[in-house]
Amino acid sequence: MQHYHYIFTGSGLSAMMTVYEMILSGTFEDKTILLLDENPKKTNDRTWCFWDSNTIFPNQVATKWNSAWFKNTAFERKLNLDPYQYKMVKGLDFYNLIFDLISKQKNIHFVNQKVLDFEELGSHCIVKTASENYTCNKIFNSIFNPNLVKSQAKYPLLQQHFVGWFIKSKEEVFDKETATFMDFSVEQKGNTRFMYVLPTSSTEALLEYTLFSKELLALSEYENEIQNYIQKLGITEYEIVEKEQGNIPMTCYPFWKNNTKNILNIGSAGGWTKASTGYTFKNTTKKATQLVAFLDNNSDFRKFQKRDKFWFYDLLLLDVLDQKNQLGSTIFSSMFQKGNATVIFKFLDEETSLLEDLQVIWKCPKGLFIKAFFGRIFRF
Repeated sequence: MQHYHYIFTGSGLSAMMTVYEMILSGTFEDKTILLLDENPKKTNDRTWCFWDSNTIFPNQVATKWNSAWFKNTAFERKLNLDPYQYKMVKGLDFYNLIFDLISKQKNIHFVNQKVLDFEELGSHCIVKTASENYTCNKIFNSIFNPNLVKSQAKYPLLQQHFVGWFIKSKEEVFDKETATFMDFSVEQKGNTRFMYVLPTSSTEALLEYTLFSKELLALSEYENEIQNYIQKLGITEYEIVEKEQGNIPMTCYPFWKNNTKNILNIGSAGGWTKASTGYTFKNTTKKATQLVAFLDNNSDFRKFQKRDKFWFYDLLLLDVLDQKNQLGSTIFSSMFQKGNATVIFKFLDEETSLLEDLQVIWKCPKGLFIKAFFGRIFRF
């Protein structure tokens, strides 16, 4: 069996971002690294979005917007994002960047194989694929196991699930300078449901029908709602250029408790997704940077993780939506109707001071969160 210092089981965003940071650091050139994945990453299977005031992967940003709409049935507000811009990175552009970089590293290999199992065996680990086995010193696992969350009741599990259509319309109905961050004017049907629109020209846009809820829908229900929204925009003729579909776990379950000395769960499998929003890209850049810094001085993966105030804020929101999923529109609308958009986005990026936290929290329905706070205290 071939031996490596590090093996990544799965080569999604978290694995690629961590490898990217390892290469940039220049301190892992004497370590052999293997990425294993059944998906060769040769197609544009997803898009990632984030807000940013700096220059995260500037050459991979496909489109960016300086402003964004927030809408519901009662009001519409155009948010000035300054100093941020809302940005979109296409999956294939990101994959190509990382694989091009990996191809120049003699110590890093990618193998297109499905991981079947892995385990720690004392001082080393073993990874089993459909065709062969490998040993290593350390494993970074990004294969999400939903049963870990579903088998317990202490931490709720919601899904951010969506279907998106990239369309090209006959009518010029889109403002390519302004995204639609959340449009809650769609029928809620007892859930938290909204449309998300990213225009790339006056006739082209990605439209996603998105839910924060426990149960997934039949594909036809997502697509019917997208069709209804297209008609609502006044579009009579259009073509579907591309489709995407996704399901992101939203939970504050402490995945890090399943880490061992030599196996670290990363990505969604490690709780790297922002639990209250499902945003992943920017959060992963931060976690990957922290992880590479951690590796310089630590060898015990059980020490990599900590709870903070933002983890608790997210937990309270999920507690509310778990019990009263139909109130998502009310909660987000209360934040965005009169709140400072820049501070809200900074808060969602987990970069605010306590005073700034309170500016955002104070806008939310207080009774809901006070009740959730006391309910949560008695569950710890």
